[in-house]
Parts: sequence; structure tokens; C-alpha cells
Amino acid sequence: MLCFCKTAPVFFHGNSEVFLSASAPFSSPPVVIVGAGPAGLMAAEVISAAGYPVAVYDAMPSPGRKFLLAGVGGMNITHAEPFERFVTRYREAQAWLEPMLQDFGADQLRAWVHSLGIETFTGSSRRVFPTDMKAAPLLRAWLHRLRQQGVVFFPRHRWLGWQDDGQLRFEHPTETGQQVSAIPASATLLALGGGSWARLGSDGQWLPLLQAKGIAVAPLRASNCGFEVTWSEHFRQQYAGEPLNTIALECSDHTGQQHRYRGEATLAEYGIEGSAIYALSASLREQILQQGTATLRVDLAPDREPVALLKTLQKPRNGMSFSTFMRKVLRFPAVKTALIREHLDAEACRSPEQLLQAIKQLPLTLTAVRPLDEAISSAGGVCRSALDDHGMLTAQPGVFCAGEMLDWEAPTGGYLLTACFATGYRAGQGVVEYLKKAPQ
Repeated sequence: MLCFCKTAPVFFHGNSEVFLSASAPFSSPPVVIVGAGPAGLMAAEVISAAGYPVAVYDAMPSPGRKFLLAGVGGMNITHAEPFERFVTRYREAQAWLEPMLQDFGADQLRAWVHSLGIETFTGSSRRVFPTDMKAAPLLRAWLHRLRQQGVVFFPRHRWLGWQDDGQLRFEHPTETGQQVSAIPASATLLALGGGSWARLGSDGQWLPLLQAKGIAVAPLRASNCGFEVTWSEHFRQQYAGEPLNTIALECSDHTGQQHRYRGEATLAEYGIEGSAIYALSASLREQILQQGTATLRVDLAPDREPVALLKTLQKPRNGMSFSTFMRKVLRFPAVKTALIREHLDAEACRSPEQLLQAIKQLPLTLTAVRPLDEAISSAGGVCRSALDDHGMLTAQPGVFCAGEMLDWEAPTGGYLLTACFATGYRAGQGVVEYLKKAPQ
């Protein structure tokens, strides 16, 4: 594609740019969207469909880098559970996000995907995927639509904040090296992501830029993340990387409410991670912040009733070793048996009652949250109090925010993406209404 700009052209050869300019061929200042992830691109679609010129700037070489990575293992677009249950996944942010999800939630998102010519299906877990399980075809179709609507993209442009006159400052490459340019905007929409996966652009460097403007921002914290456990050296060497299948996890949140999630986890050298852990990560993280550690209880046999299980454990072992007994009688894999031995001594393993307690409620002490940059997503960001109902910063009229940079969090399973789309859709509508009321 060849695009002519006021100062120099932007040549695209495949996915590579020969050089870039920070200005675009607009007769008047466009809406500037900073961030080419799902929230920013959805806002671009809403605004450009309303007839307004849109320029999308992103620090990465191409749009949707984190979106593409999320689709590597299967593009989980959304979740098909009932709306009443769906909205509870957003915890304290439920009341804030619920109206947005009513406007553009799971059903609307799925219909939108279909409008791009991409079919979807619902898996056994009620997660919704494109039929080919890939993110790239969806992103290609979406970018084609946006370009047809006149959206212009400027990759490799890092936002540096505002000038005194309100223009946006971007650092970007040119033929002669890096340059900082000032860009005017009719309205600005920030969709800069959170603080996880910095190498894909979500590095949280925007926080001090907003704080300097007096905008309320909560610290970024790891979400959908792993946790550290002090394993014995033998256990770490033998079982790091092993999956824990068919388990249920329980923990308490900061209010004392119990949460239980059935799923899978993976043992790591540093501790434990995986989808079941991610579902409880917010509660576990808050426990660690308040108490220094968190207790996670693991049900290693969630399909077995305690009474029946106790009878099995009371059977004579007839000379079998503990490991052989667990394998032959309980059909336990070696990793589950080893996890019990990590917790119980040999004498306790001979007690059916203590063994039952360990199988149904094995306590793991989590000592720390893994670093933010390892997390799938982040909590914290722009506070609800800093925004109006349309996503505009009350301290910065004409500046809107959307996506993961807002102070909400959700587990994996399609909830993260759905809220990014929904907040981008709402903020895009807010920009359109703002421009309609702006003096000409």
C-alpha cells in the first residue's frame, strides 16, 4: 500500500516500513487513537463509520501484536455463558462495565465477528472461538475494513504526552533518524493497554503522563498470573512443568468469601500457574498484598465424594508402597501423589483420615505474585472516578480512554477481550457524540 503524507510518504512493503511520517493527508485534524489493540481498533471502526477521519498511532511495527499472540493457542473471542453470570466475572467493576457489555457484549461481539466473514463455534467449556481457531485471518479482515473506511495507520509511533498547546507528541522514525512531532487532534482516544507483555507494547509507560495531568490512576498489578511456592529441591527438579488435571481450587477473597474453580494448573519451578490459577488470581493477589502470603486449597479428586473416598483409602495396602497404592487403587498420576508427599510425612500418608484431608483440601502457601511483565493481563489503570459515562477524562475534555488501561480485570476465557471491545465501542460512541456537540 502507498500512502502520501504532507511531509514524506509512508511505504509499506509486506509488513515492513521503509520510513515513516507522523502526519497524514487530512484536511483538518482527525480523531487520533493511540493504541492499535482491540479497544483502539473497535473505537476506530465506530468513529470512522460515523464519517469522521481517524488516525491510529501505535508504538509497535504493526497493529494488534498482543491480539495475535493471544490467538496462538486458539483465539478465544468471548464466552457463551448466560449474561447474568458473565458480568460477575468483572468483580468490583461489574456495575461499571455492565451497561457497556449490554451494548456490546458476547452476542454482539460474535455477530460482529461473523460480519467480517469469520464463523465461530462454542466449545465444550462454553468458550467461543473462530472456526479455524486463529486470530490472524480475523485481524486481516478487520484491518481491511478499517482502511476501506478511511482509517490511516501510523506504526512505530510512541506517544510521549501533550505539548502545552494540547497537541499530541509522538516519537517516530524518519529517513534521518528518530524525531518527535506534534500532532493536532479533534479528539483523542487512548487505548494503551495495561502493563503486561511490554515487548508487545503494553508497558504502562503512560501512567506518569496521565498522573502529571492530575488523572486518578490505580497502580498496575499482575492479573491472570502465576504465583510462587517454596517447593523442595527434589519436587522442583522432578515435577516442574507437569500438568495438574482434573482439580478444583479454593481460596478466600479479602472479604472472606469463598471462591472455587474447577480446571487445570501447571506446576512450575517457581510455583504454580495455569487457567484455574488465573481464575482466582485477583483474590490470591489481594491476600498476598494484605497478609504476605495466600492459602490455596487444592481438591485433587473433585469427582470423588469424601465418604466413598475414605472407604477406598481404608482398604488394606497388602505390602504396597504408598506410591503403588495411590496409582493402583486411587488411579492417581505420579504428580498428584508427589504433591501429597510434598505436604505429608510418611506417617501421615498411612492415615486414611489425614490422607483424605490432603486429597480434598491440600493447602498450598503462595508466597509471592510473579512479575507483572509475565502476567497475561493487568489490574489497575485509569480509575472510574476519572471518567464520565462515555469514557472521557473529566480533567481532559476531548480525551477518552478504553481497554485494559482502565481499572478493571477479568479472568481468561474470553472475558478480557470482550470487555476491551465493549469499552472501545462505548468510548468510540462517546467520541462521536463529543464531536457532534463541538463547535464547527
